[in-house]
Amino acid sequence: MANPMNPLIVQSDKSVLLEVDNPRYEDARDSLARFAELVKSPEYVHTYRVSPLSLWNAAAIGITAREVIDSLEEFAKYPIPSNVSREIVEYMSRFGQITLFSEGEDMLLQFEDEDLATEMAQNSKVMEYVIEEVDERTFLIEPIQRGFIKHLLLQLGHPVEDLAGYAVGEALPFELRETTIEGRPFGLRGYQKESVDTFHAGGGVRGGSGVVVLPCGAGKTMVGIGVMHKLQTSTIILCPNVVAVRQWIKELIDKTTLTADQIGEYTGAEKTVRPVTVATYQILTWRRSRDDEFEHFGIFDERNWGLIIYDEVHLLPAPVFRVTAAIQATRRLGLTATLVREDGREEDVFSLIGPKRFDMPWKLLENQGWIATAICYEIRIDLPDKLRRKYAIAEDRKKYRLAAENPIKLKLIKELVEYHTEDNILIIGMYLDQLKIIAEEIGAPLITGKTHNDERQELYDAFREGREKILVVSKVANFALDLPDANVAIQVSGTFGSRQEEAQRLGRILRPKTDGSFARFYSIITRDSRDMDFAAKRQLFLTEQGYQYVIASDDEEIWRRNPESFF
Repeated sequence: MANPMNPLIVQSDKSVLLEVDNPRYEDARDSLARFAELVKSPEYVHTYRVSPLSLWNAAAIGITAREVIDSLEEFAKYPIPSNVSREIVEYMSRFGQITLFSEGEDMLLQFEDEDLATEMAQNSKVMEYVIEEVDERTFLIEPIQRGFIKHLLLQLGHPVEDLAGYAVGEALPFELRETTIEGRPFGLRGYQKESVDTFHAGGGVRGGSGVVVLPCGAGKTMVGIGVMHKLQTSTIILCPNVVAVRQWIKELIDKTTLTADQIGEYTGAEKTVRPVTVATYQILTWRRSRDDEFEHFGIFDERNWGLIIYDEVHLLPAPVFRVTAAIQATRRLGLTATLVREDGREEDVFSLIGPKRFDMPWKLLENQGWIATAICYEIRIDLPDKLRRKYAIAEDRKKYRLAAENPIKLKLIKELVEYHTEDNILIIGMYLDQLKIIAEEIGAPLITGKTHNDERQELYDAFREGREKILVVSKVANFALDLPDANVAIQVSGTFGSRQEEAQRLGRILRPKTDGSFARFYSIITRDSRDMDFAAKRQLFLTEQGYQYVIASDDEEIWRRNPESFF
């Protein structure tokens, strides 16, 4: 019940204020994360929003409106506005009001009550997908339109619970190894098994589609392999880049009884379709011109696929959503560290890939030792006097680049590298001219999008084996990069406040450390500039996940302090 000592203030616009300096902060934060979205995270009060989509994702994993309201009441300072409680009940009750199910060869859309069916029957866009009205509450639709009508109805504020089931797919028997080819014991971790079982749902119609959210370093690939093992069916795996494709292939061969001739690579370099085929988003969305067809979409018809895995689903390109809408009879698993999409198309993921099925708080995995304990530093520096006037008269976009490429950052990078001589360091940025200068000045290799895949792999291997202690990397290192010994990341520039990018970059250093040491994530920011504005947006993700976020000036040399002093 309401208590002035509690950390939450629930407002009538469904925003929720959370006091950071409160003994119950962490418990309240973890509870909110199940059904609310973080909007702002300044030092003392964080703002969350309870949205229809956040409530429908909660409903899809079995959280009830009563549980949401009880959670808010447990941590609230003051009584919850009555309209908020009513809207939580209203929105969450919509999940399940419309269901899709199969009856023989027929695909049926059924409404909980006649009034809702009548309302939808008056909508011409809905009726474009309807063959006939079977009765007052049931419409017959074409199976091929399954995804399209789900997408439309969600846009109209009515999520569809899809119980229409899935095609079996071509059989692909294989086993998980107890010992990897490399000779290490292997088995799914408890939370990985739980996520696999939750997605699979006993093979019934209530499972089989949706998203598993786990931090980088927590083994999302192992979850995908676990789902493949459950289903024993031919699988197509879609990845953000070639490095990720080859990592999937390596892991499948190392940890399962699948053989190399059962796994195909489908990229710009090689196009082989086999019972397990691993492709890039880039090759799927390639076409000769803007007016031509996406000719590689034909891969979806090459075999009788029983499962599609969307790795880093928050990066799924818009054209792949379109083809996904047409293949709803195939089981679909999305894997990601964050449901946030920079294009705002989270609703498309919900309606076409499926709702969130499993989410594990980052800090809980850290506490259990599955990912490294990390501390995040934002170090603020001044813009040199000679650049201030140029910055003042520049356009907004150029303002950010000027601040991001602040030459004083190089001096600080050198100090950090000198301090971390025994560590394995990634220096990450987005501007190639800046990264070239940094690489030359500190004598480290540079990896960019222009670096050939074979050369990239050689440098990554050298880093893993300790022959290289520092890599300077562009945005190519944001995604699907497995460098388990990296324990320091220095971010010098990023994509305009991208929270998903922050998730990926932090994830580069979250693999557990053999000596139990802290991972450190430094962001070097130009004070009073667009650089600082965008850093505040990226900070949202780190704060949402519960990470300690320390802000200081460069002259404070906070990196020399014991990280434990900040906890």
